[in-house]
Amino acid sequence: MLALSYAAAARRPALAALWQLDERMGAIVAAARDPLIGSMRLVWWRDALADLDDRSARVPAEPLLQALAAETLAAGVTGSDMAALEEGWSVLLDDDTPDAAQIEAHGTGRGAPLFRMAATLLGQIPDDIESAGAGWALADLGHRLQSAEARRTARTAAGQHLARVDLRTWPRSLRPLGLLTLFAREDAVMPAERLRRQGSPKRLFRSLAYGLLGR
Repeated sequence: MLALSYAAAARRPALAALWQLDERMGAIVAAARDPLIGSMRLVWWRDALADLDDRSARVPAEPLLQALAAETLAAGVTGSDMAALEEGWSVLLDDDTPDAAQIEAHGTGRGAPLFRMAATLLGQIPDDIESAGAGWALADLGHRLQSAEARRTARTAAGQHLARVDLRTWPRSLRPLGLLTLFAREDAVMPAERLRRQGSPKRLFRSLAYGLLGR
């Protein structure tokens, strides 16, 4: 992930593992043909993550869990904190097309805790970090959903959360999250019929400008 390049080198492994966890849960939801099977897989991760807080317990031989225990847990994020992401993802298993309440629950249940954990790893937690996280998750969801109407709902909700964020007050150490927030703002205002291009030259230029100027 491009944003990781703006993090302090010592924190990159912990941040990378955290984001890989989020991607793993997202992949489980995307691949779930049977909501029950998808839910069972998410619950396995939730329980395994919570168990990481028991330092006397053996970590399962799962590479991502091993990385989370060695890097993210050791850097100050608890297993229970990471386990909370399950709730934000599992809400999308309820229906093929989530309604406004489910979409909002995804943003606050996935993005808000994810950004708070990342900010903990980076050493600063501004008051608006959870609004930024919820907005980022909703903007991301607004480019994952198949229904154009649901994408529009997610992007509108993203804009509402992101409007509460003042990146000018954020310290330099949070630039990885600041860049994701800037991208989320751009994604949120796209028409529902359009989808983002993750590696587009415009996004790369935007990231370079933010890295140099902080805006």
